Amino acid sequence: MSETIQTIDAEEIGQARQLAADAQRVVVKAGTNSLTDEDSQLDRVKLDKLVSDIMDLRRRGKDVLLVSSGAIGAGMGLLGKDSDTVEEGQALSTIGQSHLMHHYTQSFDRYDQQVAQLLLTEHDLKNPERFTNFRNTVETLFEWGVVPIVNENDAVATEEIQIGDNDMISASIAVGIDVDLLVTLTDVGGVYTGNPKDDPDAELIEAVGDNYDAVLEIIEETTTGGFGGIQTKVQGARDVSEYGIPAIIAKSTERDVLEKIATAKPVGTLFVPINGVHDE
Repeated sequence: MSETIQTIDAEEIGQARQLAADAQRVVVKAGTNSLTDEDSQLDRVKLDKLVSDIMDLRRRGKDVLLVSSGAIGAGMGLLGKDSDTVEEGQALSTIGQSHLMHHYTQSFDRYDQQVAQLLLTEHDLKNPERFTNFRNTVETLFEWGVVPIVNENDAVATEEIQIGDNDMISASIAVGIDVDLLVTLTDVGGVYTGNPKDDPDAELIEAVGDNYDAVLEIIEETTTGGFGGIQTKVQGARDVSEYGIPAIIAKSTERDVLEKIATAKPVGTLFVPINGVHDE
């Protein structure tokens, strides 16, 4: 099936990789599976690794905004309850969110790095006045050297918590605050020609650009429930690339994953900007 994927010019890939490496303002999105264990308990080892990877970028002088899922999963782990209904998911998120931020604060404290919490809904992104307020807050936090940590406001959201809207939130933020790179970290190594969890012949797709339609067709054919929620991640990355911003989907557990991106090394699946270079 991988033979149906059109390859992208190596020089074009190299230029996009360098563009990603040179990014000064980065949105990093981490999914629930990148932060919790098999029992939905918040996994401090995974969280500490994510923080260490982000600090690799901070040491390079980059501004980083983290979009973090995991509040409902953390709440499930604390109470030993499943989120069988929307109402239960919303309630679990209120318990898990403070737990999640507590651990982020502790982990970033190892580097004397201050963090801030921002909870958003789709309405906040679509309402111009609300988004302007959000953007101004983020700009101020960046000026202060603070890492903003954004999550879906699950306590008041409804359909969003059922579809993993943080993928689209991270893409909207990336475009709306003029970032230079979107990195989506997940429990798979990128976009594949099949589900790598049950297909040993699935191959990593190195780059997505003009071959997007073929990639999308393969994803739709090979995923029913999805692996790593890959459909929304691909859609978000594509949306960002249409604004001239490179995007990368990569595995959260890969060693020095963000450092590799910052040094233009091959990692995950690269979404090549398709409308020219992002203006600073």
